[in-house]
Amino acid sequence: MTGAYDAVIIGGGPAGLSAALVLGRCRRRVVLVDSGRPRNAASRALHGFLTRDGVDPLELRRIARRQLSRYSVELVRGEVVSAARRKGGFTLALAGGRRLSSRTLLFATGVVDRLPTVDGLPALYGRAVFHCPYCDGWEVRDRALAVYGRGKSGAGLALSLKTWSRDVTLLTDGPARLSAPLEKVLAARSVSVIASRVARLDSERRGLDVVFRGGERRAFGALFFSTGQDHSCDLPRSLGCRFTRKGAIRTDRFERTGVPGLYVAGDASRDVQLAIVAASEGAKAAFAINRELQEEEGLSLAPLPR
Repeated sequence: MTGAYDAVIIGGGPAGLSAALVLGRCRRRVVLVDSGRPRNAASRALHGFLTRDGVDPLELRRIARRQLSRYSVELVRGEVVSAARRKGGFTLALAGGRRLSSRTLLFATGVVDRLPTVDGLPALYGRAVFHCPYCDGWEVRDRALAVYGRGKSGAGLALSLKTWSRDVTLLTDGPARLSAPLEKVLAARSVSVIASRVARLDSERRGLDVVFRGGERRAFGALFFSTGQDHSCDLPRSLGCRFTRKGAIRTDRFERTGVPGLYVAGDASRDVQLAIVAASEGAKAAFAINRELQEEEGLSLAPLPR
């Protein structure tokens, strides 16, 4: 492809930025397309990231983008609306009409959490309502914690939160959909289950109040939810990517999808959804992309193992 980029990266979170940094340092011509709608936009602090624990997620992105300025990395604010595999690479179209061609393509678009449809919840998301105990459990440790969810996923999250607090209550907002064995496990671990319908959430200085439809009110230090997530972008499926039983895009240990030249890194490709893991996957994908390009250029004696 004449005039093609070496790589187009879609997604400007930790995975995409990390990949852009590594590829830039490999002297690759890269364009990173970012919609500006990160998964953690509501979060006030990013945790578990070595040397950056507690940093504002937007500040992490600002630092990364500033450091990319010394390399051949073009940053584009926009959204890719179509992508097609062509001989020698990919062609992409952005909203607004711009077209790109690239030898390789990396999706680092992540996932979108399905917020429970409860009045008052969106305003509390990122302050007293969370989806990841590894990200926010420490900050609310030893408080009374609520879990919003049903069935095995809700029970699993409730049990997991016992690592951070002895006081955990599962709110199922209707039928719990718990098997008898699950009910026994929860009871044995002192996890309370409330099946009453939830009317709304009210903000409180030390957390939130859950108000049930019957008028009862319960105070909690925080609420975690387990209501699923969706991919931020459907283009990998249209390009022929395969998916795991859990819905993640199937990749190998170098983030290759099985579609020639196509890679996926970050939350969309793995079960461990931490920012530092996403950054690591982005770096691994960049390494593999550079090696693939080196093979095409006759600069590698041995390909990466499949």
